[in-house]
Amino acid sequence: MSQQKICLLYNSSPDSLVNLCLHYIITNLERYTEPDIRKDCWRLKDDIIFPAELCERFLEVYQRHNAVNDHIASLFRDRSCTRLEEVRLHNSRITVDGIRYLLEHKPQRIELVKCEYLSQSWVDLISSNSENLVSLKFGPLKYLVSETTSLFHQRCLTINAPKLQRLTIQCRGTGISPILTRPLWHLTHLDLSDYTAAGTAWPINELKKLRSLVLHNVVWSMKVVEWISGLHLLQHLDISQANERLGKYGNPNQVLTRLITNLTELESLDISGTNLAGTGSVVVGLSEGSSSDQPDAFNVRCDIPGLSSRVNRPLEFLGLYGTHHGACKRHDIPAKLITGDANEEQILQAGLTYMERPAMLTRVLNDLYYMFRSIEKYHNYVDRTLYVVLNAMEQHVSEKHIQISGSAILFYIVKGKEKTRIGVKLKKRIITALLNGMEAHLGDDTLMRNGCLTLCQFKIPVDVLFEYERVVQILLNGLADVNQEGFVQRIAIYLLNSLACQVDGNQKRFLGNHGAIGKMLNLISDRLDRHICDDVLEVAWSTMWNVTDETPQNCQRFLENRGMEFFLECLKNFPDKEELLRNMMGLLGNVAEVQELRPQLMNKLFLTVFYELLDSSSDGIEVSYNAAGVLAHMLSDGPDAWTVDEPTRDAVLARLAAAVERWDRSAERNINYRSFEPILTLLHVYHTPQCQHWAVWALANLTTVYPEKYCCLIEAEDGLKLLHDVLRHPAPYAMIKDLAWVVINNCNNFWDDPETQGDY
Repeated sequence: MSQQKICLLYNSSPDSLVNLCLHYIITNLERYTEPDIRKDCWRLKDDIIFPAELCERFLEVYQRHNAVNDHIASLFRDRSCTRLEEVRLHNSRITVDGIRYLLEHKPQRIELVKCEYLSQSWVDLISSNSENLVSLKFGPLKYLVSETTSLFHQRCLTINAPKLQRLTIQCRGTGISPILTRPLWHLTHLDLSDYTAAGTAWPINELKKLRSLVLHNVVWSMKVVEWISGLHLLQHLDISQANERLGKYGNPNQVLTRLITNLTELESLDISGTNLAGTGSVVVGLSEGSSSDQPDAFNVRCDIPGLSSRVNRPLEFLGLYGTHHGACKRHDIPAKLITGDANEEQILQAGLTYMERPAMLTRVLNDLYYMFRSIEKYHNYVDRTLYVVLNAMEQHVSEKHIQISGSAILFYIVKGKEKTRIGVKLKKRIITALLNGMEAHLGDDTLMRNGCLTLCQFKIPVDVLFEYERVVQILLNGLADVNQEGFVQRIAIYLLNSLACQVDGNQKRFLGNHGAIGKMLNLISDRLDRHICDDVLEVAWSTMWNVTDETPQNCQRFLENRGMEFFLECLKNFPDKEELLRNMMGLLGNVAEVQELRPQLMNKLFLTVFYELLDSSSDGIEVSYNAAGVLAHMLSDGPDAWTVDEPTRDAVLARLAAAVERWDRSAERNINYRSFEPILTLLHVYHTPQCQHWAVWALANLTTVYPEKYCCLIEAEDGLKLLHDVLRHPAPYAMIKDLAWVVINNCNNFWDDPETQGDY
């Protein structure tokens, strides 16, 4: 992959129309499919036809967020309205019944990687539908071992594909020996990584067209070397090792010299993880085309002895990542493109080259991580690094160490100077990759920490709304064990608090439905048991304050889970914690707004607390304001609803009015209203003007201090009409009407401002 082709940061173009349409189809499949009761599967509706291009793109787009299963595969059962020329499945849970629907299209290209139910039966299906097959890739074969005992003992499988040109079988150390039925005349590319019998089951005379051979992690022997040396048309050879202990050749200089001498067409060679590059001593020898009797015959310098014959005809590519004796750091290397860890270019090239090799890719990502810890120096490599990291994380979700290193690199990138260049599409891709990794490894503290820290670099909740439900579920899982007190717990609760703020009712209900209230109260209970008032305790109350905002179901959950008991305990144990008190009273204000729940607050102990807090100066006016809000809503139900003797209703009314008169109308507030409905409802309470007094003061304060936000909100919710009604009604006393005029004038001045008119 060349640098010019990688432009993630600068590419801010929207998704193609085809991809947008496919995404819509995938998220609304019920509109286009119907059950086929006779076949016990699903099919496309009668008037829908998918050409080959759309079928293949459908599978590609679907797999970005979902694993293909039999339900999806059955949509391709009818070959008169669907067509597949290639089948590419990754991390699929499809069974033999589902794969049959896809393979019966007799595709030209098949790729089945990390499919959970891969079995001998699948291989038989490939063989029986292989007349058009030119490219086949599948594995790892570890899935095959578990199918039958007889297969395990046989340790081989047979594939019949006479037109096959490219074959990749991921063995991954299973010891299974794939055998192709002959002839193999058309085979040009062969990848037998982790294969145990290379050079024994593959006759050279049937591999006459072979141009590329990959034997990564194949244990070497002279028999293997001799077999490779006979493949004279090879242009690419990979004999690298992920485990350097297995890459030790006897007489490495002679072995590499022999391969290079015999493979005259070779353009690409990978000897990563081996000792084939020698010890690093400079070799001076004959240049190509020279003879020993010429004066300049001995002027060739090469730091890799086995490649001295290629000095004047350097290789296009040479893999030296993890080679013994630090070969990639040498000066005279006859190759144009090199993988290694000597510099940024080598590391990035290694990332591109070893994308499908988890063991090597993990090491590459570690190198990139240490490189990006000093991001100021490496900002020129951000685009290419993102390309490597995101592809690695997307392709290897189950590899924990890849996810850990990848998420750490993403953290340094998204917090750096390049942050402003990250467009919407790339931002979504980064977030999705993080969530996929976190979801797959919920129990790993390091990955959860990396993921949470990286998510904090985005705008919460705006940037994650497209994955809101997944983010919430992952973070709530991070709070599952209250005893696991640590950084993950802290950052998870901070993120949840942000996710609960400035979102709509559906998302707040989702938080409640998935146990947010219960988990917050568990954290609070734990802190009370240990007599600790920390940031977790305060943010837990803040989160519930946000989650209960205009969400009666969550308010009910708070009361049902002993919320008031915890409120009183916190008040008793931590009476001087202003932030805690403000958060608790803000939450109770939300509960009091729900008419059906107010009788549960009509308790002498609760009301006495609220009554006393009216005179509180804690956190400016916030605690007093919220206590007044709770009481104003309870008083709005009328005298008959006040069922306690102490404090008396009249005493509460008097202290409420006095508190409101005492507040500074220009005070800045630590509060956010999405709607004024609860406040505007109190403007109708003519039987208790003190309720109106609190409501109009709140509106006057907010429109005075934050006119650009709250004047618009009053206008949108017909608040001005209600205020004019208050002015015309005889019941409200003068102070209420004065405040009503303040609100009306604030709104009029805001809309008359020429600068405001330019923005709206």
